[in-house]
Amino acid sequence: MLAINPKMLPRLDEIEDDLLARRARAEREAWLGEVDGIDLTLTYLRQKREETKRLARVAPVDLGIPTITTSG
Repeated sequence: MLAINPKMLPRLDEIEDDLLARRARAEREAWLGEVDGIDLTLTYLRQKREETKRLARVAPVDLGIPTITTSG
């Protein structure tokens, strides 16, 4: 999975709201395949949001700048 910038969390909330509205319509119209697809997408979206929140709490690790050494 790709990492998402924590600044994108509000956008994920907007996408979830839209998906929930689409799911409600799909249920009203009895589009069962559409409901299943939206449920799967909602699952991935929620996992991504939780992963992003978790990673935002972890302090970055300084790996330093590599140095070139010559053997000689």
